[in-house]
Amino acid sequence: MSTSLDYFEELDDNELTGRLILKNRKSKPSTLTPKPLPPDQQAFLRTQDDTRAGFRFTYKAARFETGWLLDSLGDFYEHQWISDVLRRVKGGKEASVYLCRAGAEVNTEFVAAKVYRPRMLRNLKNDSAYREGRVDLNESGHSLTKGGDLYAMRKRSAYGEELRHTSWIAYEYTALRTLHAAGADVPDAYTMNTNAILMGFVGNLNGCAPALSEVRLERAEARSLFERVLHNIDLMLANNIIHGDLSAYNILYWDGAIQLIDFPQVISPQGNSNAFSLFKRDVTRICEYFAKQGVKSDPGRLVAGLWDKYGQRQGPVIDPAMLDPEDELDRALWQKRDQGH
Repeated sequence: MSTSLDYFEELDDNELTGRLILKNRKSKPSTLTPKPLPPDQQAFLRTQDDTRAGFRFTYKAARFETGWLLDSLGDFYEHQWISDVLRRVKGGKEASVYLCRAGAEVNTEFVAAKVYRPRMLRNLKNDSAYREGRVDLNESGHSLTKGGDLYAMRKRSAYGEELRHTSWIAYEYTALRTLHAAGADVPDAYTMNTNAILMGFVGNLNGCAPALSEVRLERAEARSLFERVLHNIDLMLANNIIHGDLSAYNILYWDGAIQLIDFPQVISPQGNSNAFSLFKRDVTRICEYFAKQGVKSDPGRLVAGLWDKYGQRQGPVIDPAMLDPEDELDRALWQKRDQGH
């Protein structure tokens, strides 16, 4: 079984192999003279802050990982959002999370840096269901408006793919900012760049808070947390947000409280034909987890009630084609439709 850091180790191996090949290859020394930079670029380099050059962190990373962290987190260090990278606390197929000591710009002791895997090593082939209806965002979370950028994305050039990668991250950042301001149980997002998000950390020096899927709850606490998760789902829909991949695996549990995480695939009820099915899946997964904790619920009724509350105002009206009469989770919706509600 491969580990979550295999991609760093494989790239380290490939880098070494490449050097050995070049070392054994007979070639004539280059006689080319490097072309000097234009005056404006030389002036730009002279004005750059070299603070990043002093970025040395406690975490003992693999060689390629070290370079990747310096590239991904260097500007956070340079602008005093972080002062150190202490340890890696979570790995995944899309990103890894690192525990960092906060810098002067953050009024807390620790922060979490979510660093995405290199774009060429991430599999985003199945993201079309989530990208449908989205306006692409830049690293500041604002809509892309430059014609050249939009053209590059349509052509799927290397530059365009980098923009798509950044837009994917920006959706997580903006969702966290919106929901935290609305009072949802999500980490506060402080800043982002083209490959990482800096946010509040849930846990302690020993590691990240466990996922709810790893926790066995007492029945009274399970009922309370179930109601809290539903409250968050309600808040999301009220803010025109559907998580799109919600389950007990991306809800953290710490000191009796929860934090919802992993929002890059968020969608809006507006303009996405998958909105209802993804929303229904989110609610169903939550109900299934809490059912194992002794909390009974009616997923179909919950889906119908929440969608009735917000869906018709913010998103597509439920169409018969969206419902399956054989699916018990859709029966309540069919009944409401047949009754003229």
